[in-house]
Amino acid sequence: MRILVTGAKGQLGFDVVNETKRRGHIVRGVDVEEMDVTDREAVRRVIGGFSPDAVIHCAAWTAVDAAEEQKNAGLVEDINTNGTAYIAEACKAVGAKIMYISTDYVFDGTGEAPWQPDCKAYRPLSVYGKTKLGGELAVKNTLDNFFIVRIAWVFGAHGNNFVKTMLKLGETHSSLRVVNDQIGTPTYTFDLARLLADMIETEKYGYYHATNEGGYISWADFAREIFLQAKKNVTVVPVTTAEYGLSKALRPLNSRLDKNKLIENGFLPLPDWKDALKRYLKQTERENGAD
Repeated sequence: MRILVTGAKGQLGFDVVNETKRRGHIVRGVDVEEMDVTDREAVRRVIGGFSPDAVIHCAAWTAVDAAEEQKNAGLVEDINTNGTAYIAEACKAVGAKIMYISTDYVFDGTGEAPWQPDCKAYRPLSVYGKTKLGGELAVKNTLDNFFIVRIAWVFGAHGNNFVKTMLKLGETHSSLRVVNDQIGTPTYTFDLARLLADMIETEKYGYYHATNEGGYISWADFAREIFLQAKKNVTVVPVTTAEYGLSKALRPLNSRLDKNKLIENGFLPLPDWKDALKRYLKQTERENGAD
């Protein structure tokens, strides 16, 4: 299969390129230098020239707080919504499958029930969430068959993430205030890349949710486990989102994503998030040791 991966230098795109190449597919990974998703003609030219069987669209503006700044609003929409529409159009023109990586931020995070993948009660609270939902709708309105995969709390070796932030802050702080009323499950990009590759090799189209297994936790729970596994003596002080008070963007309190549809369609779920964290820390330790 010929697969084009956008956002190839990001933490998810990097792992998706490696996983699909490992399986013997012909893979082209592109980033903004090779294909600026906000340039409709460039998207058409690159996808048309490569003529992929599938496109896994990982590229996105993901700086949630920075997206709220007025100076960035237009660019965020151009990348997340319009850029996705251009990719969907190009996929339709060459007959390629599309897999769009979306987010729990398309929901408002009310209640405590896990969000179902086919739920259409969208109510994003932030510019990031609104523009990612715009990307979902662009895919849905352009193509009859598609994969839309919502993920949450992503961490990987090749990019900034919560784990790296906690470990860095833990070097200079003996205690850290961490939010405890936002609930979800972490997603390790190495594990997710395997699942996405499994999915793109099928025609089992639709909306899906994908995170690691291991139940629903708070960011404070996640931070405690990070310091426990990293053997760092840092006290985690749980606070509410309101008490934390440093975020520009509103974030969903309930990021519980129901993943049963994966099993129903024969896909292997991701491992437990604690196991994923253990493997991630070992990987980064090896890579840092090699530097």
